[in-house]
Amino acid sequence: MEPLTLSVSELVSFTNQTLEGAYPTVVVEGEVASYKESQGKYVFFDLKDNTASVGCFLSLYGLRMQLEDGMKVVVLARPRLTNWGKFSLTVLNMRPKGEGTIKKSFELLKKKMVSEGLFDKARKRSLPEQIQRVALISSTDAAGYADFIKILNERWGGLEVEVAHVQVQGLEAPDQIIQAIKYFNQKQNLADVLVIVRGGGSSQDLSAFNDELLVREIVASRIPVLTGIGHETDESLADLAADAVASTPSNAAQMITPDKQALLGYLKSEAERIDTRIKSEIEALVAETRNETNRLEKFIVDRIDSKLLETQNLARMAAQLNPENVLRQGYALVVGELKTGNVVDITTLDKKIKAEVLGAKKR
Repeated sequence: MEPLTLSVSELVSFTNQTLEGAYPTVVVEGEVASYKESQGKYVFFDLKDNTASVGCFLSLYGLRMQLEDGMKVVVLARPRLTNWGKFSLTVLNMRPKGEGTIKKSFELLKKKMVSEGLFDKARKRSLPEQIQRVALISSTDAAGYADFIKILNERWGGLEVEVAHVQVQGLEAPDQIIQAIKYFNQKQNLADVLVIVRGGGSSQDLSAFNDELLVREIVASRIPVLTGIGHETDESLADLAADAVASTPSNAAQMITPDKQALLGYLKSEAERIDTRIKSEIEALVAETRNETNRLEKFIVDRIDSKLLETQNLARMAAQLNPENVLRQGYALVVGELKTGNVVDITTLDKKIKAEVLGAKKR
């Protein structure tokens, strides 16, 4: 069989078709070397290990972490043969690898975002006091999700929770979380709060939450964002960008719901306090009414006694002035002008007499 004769362009095209069919994407681990940016648009670096090196290319916009030579990374890439005959990887995504690189990448990106003011407290919003609708981003297979839902139901029922199931670690996790944030922010009726939760893990597991594009998407969210990522000691750039941060997924559920049992206890205590106060006020009112009744009763009795005494005195005076009583004492009542020759009427106790005045003189 004669060998296939190809032009250079055909060879490059044929090779790329073969690579695309056999290895549409590859995941490669290595150390960054010869890192450089070009024209403010492109990024070039070599990915190497102890015995080999391969060139890598991506757009500057697609760079989602801060890179320096010596960092160890994991890249998701398409293998390609360039028109210049150089084999390279077109990087689609990447994550830091190893504690040292993760920490270094975290600090570099944190410094950049702090300088942009993305973590400033002034731009952060308070969570609503009354929360009815919750947009939840998590892996429904993860323990963090189960803890969040358990505490939510124990503390307060009846909330409307819409869940976006995503990967919460690995190369694909940041893009899935970003798409979930976009989905919830494009809905006509926005949720009251957007919650992102993930249980504990290694720094490698949690590195997805230090993705630059994810952090910027959190900052741009129209819905207030609450994160509950890892354990209390874990810190991610997503936490720094969120409006509120919970120490764990369970704590995130506690932050957005009142404690039903505590509220019932408080209401019972308040009811008892109000009942005691009302009874005390009623007793005081009864005592005051009783005292007032006694005072009025005494006042009325005193008034009656006073009027009775006054009436008795008037009765005695009237009795003393009664002409009949005077007549009983032997006196007579003379009516008429006492002048000599006048006729006057004389009334005694049992008689009426007409008499002529024979004479009258002053004493």
